[in-house]
Amino acid sequence: MKTLQIISLVLTIVGAINWGLVGLFDFDLVASLFGVATTTSRLIYSVIGLAGIINIGLLFELFEKMDR
Repeated sequence: MKTLQIISLVLTIVGAINWGLVGLFDFDLVASLFGVATTTSRLIYSVIGLAGIINIGLLFELFEKMDR
């Protein structure tokens, strides 16, 4: 499970960097690499979104450790 959490964290960071590029420079790295609204780009966005959901579990684990 630890490996899945690390992969999810890395993917979430990649997604955050992509959103930063969109916000600052109006540049979507995923769309520029894989095309706008292609199956591949949609899959990448979905996997990054799933990684964010998995990281919610990491957040709750952190809260539990802080309460101890």
